[in-house]
Amino acid sequence: MGRTGRFTGALLAAAALVTSAAACTAADADGGGEGSASCANLFTYQGRSYSDVSPNVRFTVGEKVGTASQKPCKDSGDSGEAEGSYATENAYVVDGISSEVAIAIGETAEETEFFSVRSGSGLPPEVKEFIDR
Repeated sequence: MGRTGRFTGALLAAAALVTSAAACTAADADGGGEGSASCANLFTYQGRSYSDVSPNVRFTVGEKVGTASQKPCKDSGDSGEAEGSYATENAYVVDGISSEVAIAIGETAEETEFFSVRSGSGLPPEVKEFIDR
């Protein structure tokens, strides 16, 4: 195979790789990628689902209130259940907002991230107000 053939082959292989990566990203972005979406940073606490919010949210961590759980990641794209046990992290009150709409989750109070329930496709008004304060 000449130099041109090897170069063309390498380009085709690279294009295939980029195309498959883009397909996962696109499916994830529109919510259609069931396998990819299962790996979102989503926790359950007291029967409510919380997802992470921008890392730029300023908040003060309050007392530990329990444990939040996270389903195991299922990114194979098949329709079966994900294998493995649920991951758990500590759940903390966020001072100034109800834990029914927002909590802090992390191994320790110093390592927490801000999580919120979702209202339709966005954040609840209380959370938006809290972030904008």
